[in-house]
Amino acid sequence: MTVGADRRSVLTGLGALGVMGCSPQAAPDVGPREQPARPSVIVPREPLDLSVLEARAGGRLGFAAMDLSNGRNLNWRSDERFVYCSTFKMYLAAATLLRVQAGEERLDRAIPITRADMVSHAPTTEPAVGETLTIAELMKGTVELSDNPAANILIRELGGIEALRAFYRGIGDESTRVDRLEPEMNRLDGDKDTIKPARSVQNIIRLLVSAETPLNDSSKSLLTRWLIDTPTGQGRLKAGAPASWTVAHKTGTGGYGPTNDIGILYPPEGRPVVVAAYYHATAASSPADNDAVIAEATRMALSALGRA
Repeated sequence: MTVGADRRSVLTGLGALGVMGCSPQAAPDVGPREQPARPSVIVPREPLDLSVLEARAGGRLGFAAMDLSNGRNLNWRSDERFVYCSTFKMYLAAATLLRVQAGEERLDRAIPITRADMVSHAPTTEPAVGETLTIAELMKGTVELSDNPAANILIRELGGIEALRAFYRGIGDESTRVDRLEPEMNRLDGDKDTIKPARSVQNIIRLLVSAETPLNDSSKSLLTRWLIDTPTGQGRLKAGAPASWTVAHKTGTGGYGPTNDIGILYPPEGRPVVVAAYYHATAASSPADNDAVIAEATRMALSALGRA
């Protein structure tokens, strides 16, 4: 299983690794964090037949799951492109944390929040207009509550769209598109702002599971804590995982149908399963129905893996 480029390439355009600007609180234990051994051979992909689910629900579903206990790799439309919506905010936070590690950013740096920054969906930033939020607060609001102005501000402070694109390339992702800011990025326009489910799984492993991650322990702990604490998407990956499992995830939603969820599913014991689900539903389907499609696909994958 290839997990991406080396540490030096990740930092291209982002600076060299350094000391964190301040020490975040460690995330609580969510199960064994042992690193997966590298298999001696490439584990082939296995098809996960979601055709009946997709036909019943309508729309187009992309799904990939990697069981890190044995390397099994399930896929349905996993090399097709899907608009990622707010799932990218997990990666934006990781890119920002790399700048903190490099000494190019500080978690406690205060950023003025202005009325000009406001776009739709601003649960963290709207109440702070005329005041300031720290980089850490902006990341927390971006990951946990999917705040759109916070994401745009973080992209600006990162160095713009080109810098975010460079981050993806640095972790070995040569295919994900980065073209627009929030909320325009949610609008379908060819391949703009799209990702492949299989690539998303590889990115998550690279950043949060692999021993070769460019993120240090403090950064991983902080990002994982936000991904666990998010209240969004209760009916998606979380609903598909057994109740005893812990889910660290990031949702993404478009008002005209796209319904996504990506993350890591931690069992009480043993290694986790990494999942990326991107569902482009029909405009006529309800949000609850769309959530249920992702939950059912997750249940089917875990059953196929013998992890249900």
